[in-house]
Amino acid sequence: MSDDYRRSHKCTNEVDQMVLLDIRGILQSMGKDIVYFALPWIDDEFDPTGGEAREVIEESTVNFDVNDTKLASSLNLEQRVAYDEILAAIDRGDEGVLFVDGPGGKGKPFCTGRYSPSFAKQSGTAKLLQMASLILWDEATMTKRQAVEALYNNMHDIMGRRDRPFGGKTLVFSEDFRQLRLVANMRADNDTWFVDYLLRVGNGTEEADDQGNIQLLEDICVPSTCEMNDIEKLIDHVFLGLEENMSDRNYMTCRAILSTTNDIVDKINIRMIDSFKGEEVIYHSFDSVEDDKYGYYAPEFLNGLTPNGLPPHALKLKLNCLVILLRNIDPANGLCNGTRLVVRGFERNAIDAEIVIGQHARRRVFLPRIPLCPSDNDMFPFKFKRKQFPLRLSYAMTINKAQGQTIPIVGVYLPNPVFSHGQLYVALSRATAKRNIKILIEKEKDKGKKQTNKSKKRQRPTLSLQRTMKNIVYKEVLTS
Repeated sequence: MSDDYRRSHKCTNEVDQMVLLDIRGILQSMGKDIVYFALPWIDDEFDPTGGEAREVIEESTVNFDVNDTKLASSLNLEQRVAYDEILAAIDRGDEGVLFVDGPGGKGKPFCTGRYSPSFAKQSGTAKLLQMASLILWDEATMTKRQAVEALYNNMHDIMGRRDRPFGGKTLVFSEDFRQLRLVANMRADNDTWFVDYLLRVGNGTEEADDQGNIQLLEDICVPSTCEMNDIEKLIDHVFLGLEENMSDRNYMTCRAILSTTNDIVDKINIRMIDSFKGEEVIYHSFDSVEDDKYGYYAPEFLNGLTPNGLPPHALKLKLNCLVILLRNIDPANGLCNGTRLVVRGFERNAIDAEIVIGQHARRRVFLPRIPLCPSDNDMFPFKFKRKQFPLRLSYAMTINKAQGQTIPIVGVYLPNPVFSHGQLYVALSRATAKRNIKILIEKEKDKGKKQTNKSKKRQRPTLSLQRTMKNIVYKEVLTS
């Protein structure tokens, strides 16, 4: 953390103080105070904030780009309707809860992200929630109910108004119910036929057979032999020219393979990291069980567990490999659950990485090991804790994890059918155009009589273009 400061400050004490100020800011963003940690004191001479919380200082000095105030004019017709309706609600003081519903790629963050300059000009920059004019919450339907309830109850306390939803604040939720309506697609806006096709898939109106399977487009499907090397074909489609572009962050971050479960994703990621040049570094986790005084659970058993949302026990990495963050470490600085990063270096207890926003690396960060617990407390009959870097490889990721992301070049691997509402729609709608997506559906293995070893040797696998896949859509969710 001190490297950057050493370049511009020769005094060791001054460098130490600047790093301590950074650490204090990170802790404050997580609701903690540096005075409760065994760290040196911060000298008042180097503290421009006077000890005031970072969020308050930053909020009081926010500067907006002049161009941001002009972006409202670039909204399309449907975005403009939503934008004007929410502005009018603020002006009238309606104090209500609104919902922006739009399919993936319709520019919901682009639309809702335009409000900040407008409200800054109208009501001043908010220092506290009490002064905020508007609260925006994206990807709302993917949020646990308890999180919404916590905000609901806390806003009652903060505002002292228990008779109004969220204490009387105007709250805008945005999400796409097809993922778990705005019509103009901004992700694939140059391919209107593909946009219409995606909407039919998302709405559940695409023609299906008696088993609920729809026909996928022939030119996006990859032939399958139901052999182990099928996945290599998909990798070659998505990561074309991988060997020559391994160190090119733009190349790496605009590609991904999506699948249904973590087990499948992990296998693809292992294949990808093994094909990377360079020496691998493996970080092993420290696993434990709370209140296990007598050591009933062996370390070998705990090391073999990989619950959803947790990194593996053995995290295998190489320089320039692509990873995804699994926890909100420092949201104020872009370190959020789902952030993609490129690994740039290794330390004993830290990983040097660059944050990726879209297709570009934004800035360098050092990630620490932290204690992690499964989000599902009832997953095991004990309280499992893993101390590890909150990272996974992200050449491949689950379809659910990819929600909300635009990935220019996408591969979809479906060895098994999708199993939840909107999964197929989410997978298809991540890419920016039909030409940038490839799908591999493995054909079912023969269920007839067992073949003899002799006949198996004579028989060669045949290519088969699998084009049908189940499309699960709960239409009542879309119409309620």
